[in-house]
Amino acid sequence: MTKLSRIAALPLLAIIVLATLSPIQVRPHIADANVERALAYLLLGLAVALGFPNRLYQAVIFVVATAGILELLQIIDPSRHARLIDALVKAFAGVAGIVAGQLLVRTGGRKSES
Repeated sequence: MTKLSRIAALPLLAIIVLATLSPIQVRPHIADANVERALAYLLLGLAVALGFPNRLYQAVIFVVATAGILELLQIIDPSRHARLIDALVKAFAGVAGIVAGQLLVRTGGRKSES
């Protein structure tokens, strides 16, 4: 599960980078923007937490820094806007994914020990 989660985190990150930094008219739309943001970072946080179960603090720093840096990089494209609230939604969802991943790791470990 750890190796699969690490592998899954890479394309998730690539999709997030492309969707965040592409011009707004090229970015795929499947739901409300906040739902898309939250879901993408929730999945990234979950994959990172499952892929690196003993690196909780590093996972949080990675997801939060990714959200902040990518949001800031939107300044480069005039069709995009960098907003603090968007970065906060992304960071919060990513941390929620990490928390969910940690809960899965801890409860899964207890079941197999019994």
